[in-house]
Amino acid sequence: MNEETSQPVESSTAADVPPDHLAINPRSEWFDGEKLARGVGIRFKGVERTNIEEYCISEGWVRVQAGRTTDRKGNPLTLKLTGEVEAWYQDLGEDAPVAKKG
Repeated sequence: MNEETSQPVESSTAADVPPDHLAINPRSEWFDGEKLARGVGIRFKGVERTNIEEYCISEGWVRVQAGRTTDRKGNPLTLKLTGEVEAWYQDLGEDAPVAKKG
């Protein structure tokens, strides 16, 4: 008898959708330089945003920098905003698959 092992096969569309949670801060556990290098577009509450520091699609929030304010260690202070979040890879062009809470 042959024993078949079932391994998850990643389809091309699964690889073309950004992760559920991603941050631009290298010290964050959610940082992934390879995925950020592709360029991730973010739409928050229907408006495309370019100032997002971190996002989570499943929980429906983004973090944005609060002006030029920094904490005592020199890190920018961020505000957590809640709402509908959508993400896509910008290198795929206009018809890129969009990751959103569904």
